[in-house]
Amino acid sequence: MNLKPEVVAQLERVLGSVEMLLPRAVKPVDWSTCQAANWRRHSFSGYLEPVKVTDTTTLDELLGVEKQKEVMISNTRQFLAGLPANNALLWGSRGTGKSSVVKALLNEFAPRGLRVIQVEKEDLIYLSEIFNAVENEPYRFILLCDDLTFEVGELSYKMLKSALDGSVYSAPENVLIYVTSNRRHLLPAYDSDLIGGKFVNGELQQSEAMEEKVSLSDRFGLWIAFHAFSQERYLDAVRLCVEREGRQRRVEIPWTRELEQDAIQWSHDKSKRCGRTAFQFSKNWVGRYLLPAQAVC
Repeated sequence: MNLKPEVVAQLERVLGSVEMLLPRAVKPVDWSTCQAANWRRHSFSGYLEPVKVTDTTTLDELLGVEKQKEVMISNTRQFLAGLPANNALLWGSRGTGKSSVVKALLNEFAPRGLRVIQVEKEDLIYLSEIFNAVENEPYRFILLCDDLTFEVGELSYKMLKSALDGSVYSAPENVLIYVTSNRRHLLPAYDSDLIGGKFVNGELQQSEAMEEKVSLSDRFGLWIAFHAFSQERYLDAVRLCVEREGRQRRVEIPWTRELEQDAIQWSHDKSKRCGRTAFQFSKNWVGRYLLPAQAVC
């Protein structure tokens, strides 16, 4: 059948538009060689995209979070052994190691079959599709939502709540959900949330607003709190970071009074003593220390 040129052109435009809506053709993730993947949204669906793990942080390198590491290591080992384990909410002050703990867990347990899938907040509506993609794989998956916060009424909030509550969207047996957040209850707090409490049988009950706000965080079996470092812990972290930077460049960086004072001043300027601040300072200090020798060469 011969079609008129204008009809052919119109069909090509239609097919081009439809093609843009379809998810791109991608190969299934080879989890035997891939340790982590991101969920990439495309039009009405999405796909798992393999990512190369470049963070080499180990559990031993994380200072000031010994109790937090102990709980997370135990929970993850239970999960890998096929024993009961809990979804976890890692919450607290920024830069204190919440995300680093999860990355270090992957580096520690990847040889034993642990894998990580990172999902952005907006993509939590695709949880059921993500679960379907991995539920028959012979690996154990941590679904990681990093730096997660919600506003009241968001659809992704309801989807995560359903997945944690064991509804039809619940995770398969080989998936755990780990979430990091600066907010304990993942939602903003207002003074008005405290209004509306009432006494029942002599006990003060929370207001309906507070009940709703804790209803999501309460579904995590583990609440792991992270707090700012003491100065001693911060300097320990700085020393570790500086030594690590030096080893990578096969240079010994001496620990001096000047280095220590600069590290303290750096934390004052950042108004924060934490692992992230220590890491950023070490980058600055080691770079400045090595620059003159680099210039001579």
